[in-house]
Amino acid sequence: MNFSDWQPAASVVNLRRRAQLYADIRRFFATRDVLEVETPVLSQAAVTDPFLVPMFTDYAGPGDLNGKPLFLQTSPEYPMKRLLAAGSGAIYQLAKVFRNGELGDRHNPEFTMLEWYRPGFDDARLMDEVAELVAGVLEMDPASIQRLSYRDAFLRYLDIDPFRASLAELQDLARQRLDLQFDDERRDSWLELLMSHLIEPHLTMPTFIVDYPASQAALARVALDDEGNAVARRFELYVEGLELCNGYYELTDADEQRRRFEADSACRRQRQLPDHPADQRLLAALGAGMPDCAGVALGVDRLLMLACRSERLEQVLAFPLPRA
Repeated sequence: MNFSDWQPAASVVNLRRRAQLYADIRRFFATRDVLEVETPVLSQAAVTDPFLVPMFTDYAGPGDLNGKPLFLQTSPEYPMKRLLAAGSGAIYQLAKVFRNGELGDRHNPEFTMLEWYRPGFDDARLMDEVAELVAGVLEMDPASIQRLSYRDAFLRYLDIDPFRASLAELQDLARQRLDLQFDDERRDSWLELLMSHLIEPHLTMPTFIVDYPASQAALARVALDDEGNAVARRFELYVEGLELCNGYYELTDADEQRRRFEADSACRRQRQLPDHPADQRLLAALGAGMPDCAGVALGVDRLLMLACRSERLEQVLAFPLPRA
């Protein structure tokens, strides 16, 4: 093995810019009386999402957990929601998170996530705060960040209604525009493919995408839009075609959350993926009563990448995985 790449991938200038960004983030929340918290990186439960692959390790030591697998968090969401249910009030965290198999110009399997929750906020109000934070870092006007519905994005860039189009129409469009070597009967697979490959590159101006299909709600509430479509109270922010964050008007119904976990598990079995234990402590916290709130997870490394005008994520990481 060649160890000539011992030096950091990021320049010292970018390493200093990261330190400044962390200080700016902490100042931003301190002025808003949002509490910084820290939760475990390891958990006995894992995300059930079929499209996230967690990393895990085995615990060896005293107690009942000896020999049991522990999962590295893909997000601090579940323990933070337990804190909310315990009465923490508004909270944020700068957390190390891990997602297996994600490595490239915009991905590293270990990365830094900023996640925060605001009791009393809905998704629209939280978008305002996200805009203030991001605009401050990127030195732009928060009012310049537009909001575009998922449906209008598909109509504008692909001339197709994602709520009305048939599965066959979505498949035909993707096959006409992309070189594809797979088949899938899951409607959302094609919507996500069209979004990532054909719409996201157009989102060069700062844009919040809102009102995702209800089938993509994840942990967000569901409502009806002006057209009568069931939509997720969820948003994502794109800058220069790069996804920066994913936010929800949070689901607080424990029974509905359990149903969604079970649906994820069924999807995992259908795809012959390992079944992951659902977080029962999260369900218990929701059952005890989590406050009405909105929450968001933001990729700090990607935000720094934009602030430094870097082309690749490794340019803002001291030691990305190939150098770790």
